[in-house]
Amino acid sequence: MARIAGVDIPKQKRGVIALTYIFGIGRSRAQEILAQAKVDESKKVSDWDDDEIGKIREAVGQFTIEGELRTEVQISIKRLMDIGCYRGIRHRAGLPLRGQRTKNNSRTRKGRRKTVANKKKATK
Repeated sequence: MARIAGVDIPKQKRGVIALTYIFGIGRSRAQEILAQAKVDESKKVSDWDDDEIGKIREAVGQFTIEGELRTEVQISIKRLMDIGCYRGIRHRAGLPLRGQRTKNNSRTRKGRRKTVANKKKATK
């Protein structure tokens, strides 16, 4: 199993797909990296030799990925919350940020339903 940027990438998959296991690398960036390293996209990771892996590591090293990228994202979110903008307030409240409706859906952001019991009517 090849280890690139602290991530074990699967041997049985094609290079383009395997590189997407690294946080911060999607399909297009993976294609760009393999083109830069002059490695065939359809070649499986198990077929890569040591110098190809070295070139890929070098190409991957040019990008902000994994822990560094996660930190950057968290800092950006914290900045939004600190300045108190709309997006920051929504982050703080755990609600959707991009204008989605919240009356019915948005369970991913809100979490499991919290059922609220009805008030009992006063008896005379």
